[in-house]
Amino acid sequence: MTQQSESTTTSTTTREADDPASVTPLATPFAPPFPPLAEPRPLGERRVWPRTFHDRLTAPLPGLKAMARFAREGSVRPGREGLADIPKLPYEPGPLPRVDARTVAVSWAGHASWVVRIGGLTVLTDPVWSRRILGTPARITPVGIAWDALPRVDAVVISHNHYDHLDAPTLRRLPRDTPVFVPAGLAGWFRRRRFTQVTELDWWEAAELRGVRFDFVPSHHWSKRTLTDTCRSLWGGWVLTAPDGQRVHFAGDTGYGHWFARIGRRYPGIDLTLLPIGAYDPRWWLSDVHCDPEEAVRAAQDLGARRMAPMHWGTFVLSAEPVLEPLTRVRAAWEKAGLAREDLWDLPVGGSRVLERA
Repeated sequence: MTQQSESTTTSTTTREADDPASVTPLATPFAPPFPPLAEPRPLGERRVWPRTFHDRLTAPLPGLKAMARFAREGSVRPGREGLADIPKLPYEPGPLPRVDARTVAVSWAGHASWVVRIGGLTVLTDPVWSRRILGTPARITPVGIAWDALPRVDAVVISHNHYDHLDAPTLRRLPRDTPVFVPAGLAGWFRRRRFTQVTELDWWEAAELRGVRFDFVPSHHWSKRTLTDTCRSLWGGWVLTAPDGQRVHFAGDTGYGHWFARIGRRYPGIDLTLLPIGAYDPRWWLSDVHCDPEEAVRAAQDLGARRMAPMHWGTFVLSAEPVLEPLTRVRAAWEKAGLAREDLWDLPVGGSRVLERA
């Protein structure tokens, strides 16, 4: 695969992400990354990208036959029994933890929206504070963190442009000079809304803000907001690295695959990974773009992450699995894998955890 930007210098590493044969064993937490990490790119850099990123897909998007099958067999919502557990969904809003520049803490607002405190920064991931998004019913759990309870937001990272991850009403609440880190091809959306500090990156590229490194890493998903812009911008996850080396991986939206092992090798010593566990049923329809709970646990192991926090469940009803099933299945998969229970941070919506240094 050829590199997608005229101004980037990481064509070799992008090809490695797309080639399953290139996967090598994970490094130990003390091994240097391989290949070496890219030098940070300038903040707010103006770049030229291709018209489409279809070539980043390793599986095709559903075609007409799949759409016809889905119309015959599929269900995009659980039945009455699957919705019966909505009152049991964990929702425990609490105050954000007090932190300093050497503290890493995460707080789950719901879905893929986190408040990540790292290296003295407050970073929002895929912020969606709206009650309703286009094409889905309203939230089944309220937002876990009140907007007016947030400290000053130092940066925002976006994984891709789907409406449940890129929410214009929420972003309008931010000062327009908030630094925003986005996938390749998405900066124009923000600049049209008068954001002035937008940095767009390709896979394996990085930028740096006040000593915290923001690396954009591969996932398997897709992008679309209108009838004519399918895969016109990229998709992916983020690795945030504090000046003292503490690392948080935010997977965004993704299916399971070899990219997790490559991320784990390139960024050894991930302290915490935020991984999606919901919106997976029916599997024949969604397996390429959404992990199920068992795959999320495998992904955490591939990453070499010390801890995992599940996300992308219990907020919006996007698929057919019962609403509480992702939590019960991820707990069972974690136990079956023989992993320490305290390293599964299965937070309630509104919950927080502080990373203790080893």
